[in-house]
Amino acid sequence: MEQQRPALGSAFAPARTGEPGTALVDAVMSASFVVLLVAAMTRFLIRHPGAPDTPFVIALTAVLAVAYVLRPPGPAVGPPPRWTKVWLALFTAAWAALVVIAPSFAWSAVPIVYTALRLLGERAALTLVALLTVFVVVAQVRISGDDPLLILGPPAVAALASSVFVHMQRQSERQRGLIEDLIATREGLAASERRAGTLEERQRLSMEIHDTLAQGLSSQQMLLQAAERVWDVDPGAARGHVATASGIAERNLAEARRFVHDLAPADLADGGSLEQALRLVAERTTEQGVVTRFRTDGARMMLPARVEAALLRVAQGAVANVLEHAGASEATVTLTYLGDDVVLDIADNGRGFDPEAVGETPEAADSRRGHGLPAMEARLRQLEGRLTVESAVGDGTVVSAWVRVVEGP
Repeated sequence: MEQQRPALGSAFAPARTGEPGTALVDAVMSASFVVLLVAAMTRFLIRHPGAPDTPFVIALTAVLAVAYVLRPPGPAVGPPPRWTKVWLALFTAAWAALVVIAPSFAWSAVPIVYTALRLLGERAALTLVALLTVFVVVAQVRISGDDPLLILGPPAVAALASSVFVHMQRQSERQRGLIEDLIATREGLAASERRAGTLEERQRLSMEIHDTLAQGLSSQQMLLQAAERVWDVDPGAARGHVATASGIAERNLAEARRFVHDLAPADLADGGSLEQALRLVAERTTEQGVVTRFRTDGARMMLPARVEAALLRVAQGAVANVLEHAGASEATVTLTYLGDDVVLDIADNGRGFDPEAVGETPEAADSRRGHGLPAMEARLRQLEGRLTVESAVGDGTVVSAWVRVVEGP
């Protein structure tokens, strides 16, 4: 369960052990208390030699010195255990007994005030400080008479010390709260980044599978169905369909292996250029029944590997749509270099569709077909590119992918 922080101003948060500076302050307070006790005892022995209370004073001084040095520390978290309050009550009573016998022991009240502020809640601690102050004033008046400095000095010192200590404790609690909030915020941001990274990687894997394995399996299914239909009447054509399907399966296997190792598309591996890969895409599309030509325009330039991979995936997705949905007989894949830009066009003479009503297209109607155009757009957005689709019912379709290759000034 999450630990509740005390409300500032209403509940006093005792100092936690292990905080920077706490051990040093504790050591100084212990040494100061012992020194004050020894000084007060020495004065008593000098002023009252042979007094009958001398053994009791010496023994009680030693007990108080040891008890204070071994006093319970402030709790690491939450309020102190009840036994520490009992210890403080007994310790204060023993000290008060010493002060009654020898008022000089009143000078050792400051370390007791510090301990009370550390072990008690704010209201109880300040009440005890007030009582100790009154007790010290009475003891000083017994020694020196009605001295205004001795009457007003201890309350002023106690008020100042208590105010400073309480203020520092509240500031410490505020800082602790801010640190806890910052840690929680950082952990939340880290979790959000992990979730975002997971979703992004999941989307990337989904698009890769759609543009490679899923498209290849879909083409194989179409070819094998075609082979089954003509198997009896045209065995040669059926065997051709099976051979083409086998070739697709082989390429899919290569893609799967590279996909597992997060490598570039198989057609771009081993130094293959984007133009060669697009030409192979056109040839395979022709083998599957849609005559596809590839051409280039403009002065060829070197493209970054991620741009080549994205454009190849766009081409693969677009020609897969042509094969499955367009009902086309011809298609053209064009790679155009335009200075700092590169444009890839995939045009077909199929049935076309209304881009404004894309939700009614066969591709969108069948959710099992995968990402399609949204996957292409996502790939290009990662490169700050753009995808446009021009089509009309009965007038074919042109899919264009634009990417800026060289950044402007």
